[in-house]
Formats: sequence, structure tokens, C-alpha cells
Amino acid sequence: MNPTELIIKKRDGKKLSKEEIHFFLTEYLRDNISEYQMSAMLMAILLKGMDFDETYWLTQEYISSGEVIKFANKNGRFIDKHSTGGVGDKVSIVLAPIAAECGLFVPMISGKGLGHTGGTLDKLESIPGFQTQIPLKRFKELVLQNRFAIISQSKEIVPADRRIYALRDVTGTVESIPLMTASIMSKKIASGIDGLVIDLKVGEGAFAKDLDTAKNLAESFSKIGAKFGKKVIILFTNMDSPLGSCVGNSVEIIECIDFLKGNYKEDLKEVTFALLTEMLLIGKIVKTKNQAEEMIMQTIKSGKALQRFAKFIELQGGNPGIVNDYSILGKAKYVLPIIAEKEGYVKDINSREIGWALIDVGAGRRKISDKIDYTAGLKLYKKIGDFVQKNEVLGELFYNNEEGERVADRIRNSYIISLEPVQKESRVLVWAP
Repeated sequence: MNPTELIIKKRDGKKLSKEEIHFFLTEYLRDNISEYQMSAMLMAILLKGMDFDETYWLTQEYISSGEVIKFANKNGRFIDKHSTGGVGDKVSIVLAPIAAECGLFVPMISGKGLGHTGGTLDKLESIPGFQTQIPLKRFKELVLQNRFAIISQSKEIVPADRRIYALRDVTGTVESIPLMTASIMSKKIASGIDGLVIDLKVGEGAFAKDLDTAKNLAESFSKIGAKFGKKVIILFTNMDSPLGSCVGNSVEIIECIDFLKGNYKEDLKEVTFALLTEMLLIGKIVKTKNQAEEMIMQTIKSGKALQRFAKFIELQGGNPGIVNDYSILGKAKYVLPIIAEKEGYVKDINSREIGWALIDVGAGRRKISDKIDYTAGLKLYKKIGDFVQKNEVLGELFYNNEEGERVADRIRNSYIISLEPVQKESRVLVWAP
């Protein structure tokens, strides 16, 4: 086969065969197809799409490029959760220990943040000593020992996606439904799960700006999951404004610990409880949503979810003392209050703008090689629907460089204040069919 002919075939909107997809992926991983040829193919897929068969074959190729984890005596209880990413989204970190305490096993392979969204691994790596680069054999042991573990993607599992995603990121081809589907579903299926709950973010701060785009992506996830015999439940959640009260890395870890102590923002609770409920239902831990909520609340009130979280930190090399002593995480040199310039009701908070602004103080990265400042971040005191007085503090910016005042201005300008009362938003928009 000729790689150039295959690129032209997809460029012209024609369907690639299973054999052609296998050839292109295999030869690329052998370095017989160049980076620029793969880039051209990815752009052709972005522009012309793939049908269900092509997406399924691509997902198969991703999975077969590495190892597949198998757990014995699963009883349908190995359930994972995935988020399509958002500003202030720390749900995985609070959800996993609660799900584990409720009786599920959660083998979670996560990622680093890039662009305006934060990454679960970056937040966890703000904990001194915490390790995310863990061999698959040890990962499997940790999941069985503590019922959950969160690690980074390695060369052992879905290496094709690991290499191609890095290329997608620098070629403007991340936002492709078939490429997103193959990337996400291959990692989840290869991690040995029985079922998956997806938090599909919708809004200004998300890949899916509207429900129509979200529904197309959800349909792709569901069909591919079903083809591999995996139960997939999808929730659409609102990402028009940051989730919770903190955006950053160590500040979000503190918010997670507070959550597990029973102190939480209602929007973060709403999303987390909704996702947990679906996990407990498909894992057959409970039969009703009411039973699920009661169980979730009890694991938090008893302190057992927090204990399991501390054990998780210890098992992955971190300092579990942070659950009682936040100073271990360190502090930024400077704290700058963000002051409201007029009174009224918070109508909108542009989460995408906040995410990009925080990159300038080191809380995020533009490219994967950028170094993160774990102590940089933002704490918001006002959410959509809240009333603010002129000169009242909207939030606080934590930073260590010379960009503080400029970034604070960008964050202030991301707030839209209305004289008319604004209804507080629900973060869970709808359950996908």
C-alpha cells in the first residue's frame, strides 16, 4: 500500500478499509510513515470524518498496539469515569475514593492538562512525592489493594494513541469526534473496565460548545463501547463557568480534601454525585438513585472516603499528611484580590478565558514541555447567580511571577455582572440516551 494514496483517499472523503487503517498505524509506529504524513492523515480525518466501522477499526488498532489489563473475578464492578475536560474539573480526584469505598474498583488512567483545561495528573503531582508514572503490573496491584489508582498513560498501554495524541495536539486535530472516540475508548477498554461513565462537558469552556455537538460525540462513545461489550453511560454537564471554587493545582487538591471532609460547593457536589450514582448503578452496588446518594453521603460523613484517599496518596509515594496540613503543598508568594467594579448579579463567568489567563502565571501549559507552577491558581468566592457589591472581592489570585495584575484584570473581565437577578445554574444538563 502507498501511504500517499491513502491520505488522498481520506482527503477525498472516501472510506478506509480495516486493512488500510491497520497498515497506516502499524507502519507509522515502525517509523516507515513520517510524522508529516500522519499529520496529513489526521487533518484529512478531522475534515472528512470517519464512519462507525472506521472508528471501530481505529480503536481496535489503538488497543492492539499495547497491553490489555485483565482483572480476575471482576463481577462487573470495575467501573471508570472519564471527563472530556474543563476548567476547575477535579471530579475524578474526589469521585474515585468515594466509589472505591462504596465497593467499586476504579482503574483510572488519566492525563495532563493542556491549553485552557487542567489535568488530573498535574493536580495530583502537586502533592510532594506523588507518582503517576507507574508500571502496569504495579497499577493492577494498587487497584486490587485499595480499589482505585490513578496513573498516567505509559508506553505499555495504547502506545499508538500516546504518540498520535502528541501529534494531534500540535497539528490542530484534537477536535475530531472519531479521533477523540478512538483515543478515549481505547485507553478505557485496555484498562480492564466493565463499564464507563462519561462526563461530557458542554459550553464555552468545553470541546462541545452546544448540545448538538455533544450528542454526536456521545453517540460515538456509546456505539463504540457497545461494540466492545462495555456499558457506557453519558451525562452532559455545563462548562460555561468554572466547576467548584478553585482553579489551579494545589488549590484544587485542597478543595478535593475539603470535599471529602463534607465541605463542598453545590455545583461540584451535583456533578460528582450524579456521576457516582451512575457508576454505582451500572456496577450493581445499588438498585436506585436514592440508595446511591445515601451510600455516597455515608462514606463522606464516616470519614472513610478521606481515609481511602490518604491511603491512595501514600501508596503512590505522596505525603498523606496533606489531608490535615495543607501547608505541605506550599504557598504562592503573592495573593491578589480580584475586585468587582460594579454591583449586580453574576450572569456569566468565562471559564475558557480564566483557563487561558492562568497559564500566564504558570498554573497551566501551552505545550506539553511547559513547567507547571503548582502553587499558582485562583479561588472564586462568587458564582453564577450570586449578588456582588461594588468593590467586593470576587476571588483571589495566587501567583509567583510578574504577570499577576494583568492576569487579575483578565479574570475580572471574564465576569459578566447584570442588574437583573440571575437564576443559579444546574450543572447536570441531561442524561444522554
